[in-house]
Amino acid sequence: MENFLARKKPRLSNPQFQSERTNVTPSNESGGISADTEESTDIKLAILISLHPEIKQEELLDILVSCDGSVEEVSSLLSSKNSTAPTPSKKRTAGVSLGVQTSLSSHILTKSEDGSLRPMKEIKPLITKKGQTLHLYSPEDVSANTPCTIIHNFLPREEANTLLTELLEESEHFSRYEFQLFSRTVQSPHTACVYVSTPEEYKQQTSEYTYGGTYRSNVREATPQLRSTSRKVQQVVNEEIQKRIKNVYPDGKKLKFQSPKPWRPNAAFVNCYDGPTESVGYHADELTYLGPHPVIGSLSLGVEREFRVRRIIPREEEDDQSTGSSSSPRKDDKSKKSTVHADAQGQISIHLPHNSLLVMHAEMQEKWKHAITPAQTISPHPIAGNRRINITYRWYRETLHPRFTPRCRCGTHAILRCSQRKQESRGRYMWMCYGGFAPGKQGCSFFQWAEFDDDGNPVWDQKQKVESVDAAPALANFSASQSSQ
Repeated sequence: MENFLARKKPRLSNPQFQSERTNVTPSNESGGISADTEESTDIKLAILISLHPEIKQEELLDILVSCDGSVEEVSSLLSSKNSTAPTPSKKRTAGVSLGVQTSLSSHILTKSEDGSLRPMKEIKPLITKKGQTLHLYSPEDVSANTPCTIIHNFLPREEANTLLTELLEESEHFSRYEFQLFSRTVQSPHTACVYVSTPEEYKQQTSEYTYGGTYRSNVREATPQLRSTSRKVQQVVNEEIQKRIKNVYPDGKKLKFQSPKPWRPNAAFVNCYDGPTESVGYHADELTYLGPHPVIGSLSLGVEREFRVRRIIPREEEDDQSTGSSSSPRKDDKSKKSTVHADAQGQISIHLPHNSLLVMHAEMQEKWKHAITPAQTISPHPIAGNRRINITYRWYRETLHPRFTPRCRCGTHAILRCSQRKQESRGRYMWMCYGGFAPGKQGCSFFQWAEFDDDGNPVWDQKQKVESVDAAPALANFSASQSSQ
């Protein structure tokens, strides 16, 4: 302790930056704390670090600033709280329910009218900057800054461990799906399998629904533990949808095209990431059978990995950010554009520990992209080792069954996509050919704008709507229009 206090300390970075609720790549700016108070601040931090080693230095600085530099107030505040963050020195075991980090807003204090210090209630969204990664851990911060909700320790401990063990054994039957990229057939960077509960769903997944232009061959019957978990996920996701509508969406109403019906998952996609290098690149989930503004429930088991998200920026805004103006870019600005496509507003990293449920809400797939990026190092899980099991529960809507949706001129099923990058058409949906991405196949130039009613049901013409599985008349009208082209 004396050696720590005696060492000459580096100048602390800007406290305004340090007071952010999460870990962000530091800027190069200096200043903020004057030279005559620098040493005393370091000493105070050293005392707090020795008293509360489980809390990071930048978090302690936040609380110290909010308490007007009073070590006594900070220590009293932290001592009165039951921290849920795990102590680094303690070894985690399989039988222990892992703790989670609380939002820093619960520690940062504001003065009320009577002069007393109280925790900050409102969590304001943070602005991510180009080239930076904003790391989020707490449910409050995830909900405030992304179109997601995260629930830690979702299942009872024993149930989560049983399900993980069950799926680790199942992962021996997983496979890598293939797709065509620039005339080359490549494999997915992780293994996967589809689980269904009924013979009818098995038939649909193997001979009716397509993925990447091909039928799925690796479809298995849901395990008992997977069935039980599905029911719990369904209940909680529906509760979170209603909370999102009430607390986040304008006027407390669902989004346009979002289904008003209860969310009912009828397929579980289970992925296995074996080791830190297995990943999946930035993408938005295919909407073909999910429809506009879908909701997806994603349960993570095993080793913790980062789930990264970033906004989809229209090209016009990207050009403005890369050139620093709204005028047409000069020739010497072209080289700058390539650096902003991946992170025009930075990216957000949501940390997904074992037994955490992530709900991707209705605005996620149209306006954001997500990825599981390769990790340099990971902390092994006591049961899964270096493996992460991820279950994504999806609702395949009846009105978007393949027998109702368009087929391309090349004979393959058209896929549904959302226009995301062009400002003039952003938010519109389109049916497109995807045959060129299926191994050994060539696509065609099929394209058709997709129309939906306010509840996300497809409108095959301007008069008739598909509102149930009995949509033969609408399909006949659509087929006749296709044959006349």
